[in-house]
Amino acid sequence: MNVIIGMIVVLVGVMGGFLLEKGNLGVIIQPVEVLIIFGAAIGGLIIMTPMKMLKHVLKGLAGIFKPKSFDKKKYIEVLTLLYEIFSKMRKEGIIAIESDVDDPAKSAIFKRYPAIMANHRTLTFICDSLKILLTIDIQSHEFDNLLEVDIDANTEEDMHPYHRVNKMADSLPGLGIVAAVLGVVITMGAINEPPEVLGHHVAVALVGTFLGVLMCYGFIGPMATLMEHYVKEEAAYYQVIRIALVSFVARSTPQIAIEFARRAIPESERPGFEELEKILKGKK
Repeated sequence: MNVIIGMIVVLVGVMGGFLLEKGNLGVIIQPVEVLIIFGAAIGGLIIMTPMKMLKHVLKGLAGIFKPKSFDKKKYIEVLTLLYEIFSKMRKEGIIAIESDVDDPAKSAIFKRYPAIMANHRTLTFICDSLKILLTIDIQSHEFDNLLEVDIDANTEEDMHPYHRVNKMADSLPGLGIVAAVLGVVITMGAINEPPEVLGHHVAVALVGTFLGVLMCYGFIGPMATLMEHYVKEEAAYYQVIRIALVSFVARSTPQIAIEFARRAIPESERPGFEELEKILKGKK
């Protein structure tokens, strides 16, 4: 919603100021200039992006309008799930969770957390990490490195759409100049026309530069930055899960492992100590 509101504010600010200065809005509306600029920008995006990655770029752009929410509720949910798993492992032994991680859909623990069950990446990350503990006697620092590699690989892949859109944004001012130059070429071809006709051609040519700069700094650039923010926000979520898992493997009690993870949550979304403790006590 904030993306749409921001776009409206940009348009109202720019176009409103132009109209207040008694500008002719009809001169600004140039579909051909838009075609030249965005046609070239999209073409450049296709050139620099492998076909298999194009769908990720489109998904990333769509994601800014319906982003994943990594709020306090989501952090509490995953920490509570991990606490239940850790408590079961501590009381009954690590082998007790084998059926849970092999088939989470049939697990009494996982069924209590439908949001996590619906998130394939989170579910896979947790279950695959626990399967390692079931099959390998691994040191905590090795386990930590393994999870870090997993998170970094996914984050790097998720950043590709941001890089592509950001590069497209950077190209827009230059493509606006291309459109302006083409407008100047047309103007020079009509050099014998009356001044009012030449003036119109020059105005249309300048609109190309205007649109390129506006689209770069008013729309596409901010959209790319928002994409980057969401990728980093998701990476922070998985870092919290990693810290909980590694702390437990390092022989921390379930409560201490969860506290380590709680401290890693960004302060704006971090539940309070008493708040989380009350929820965890209800799971004992």
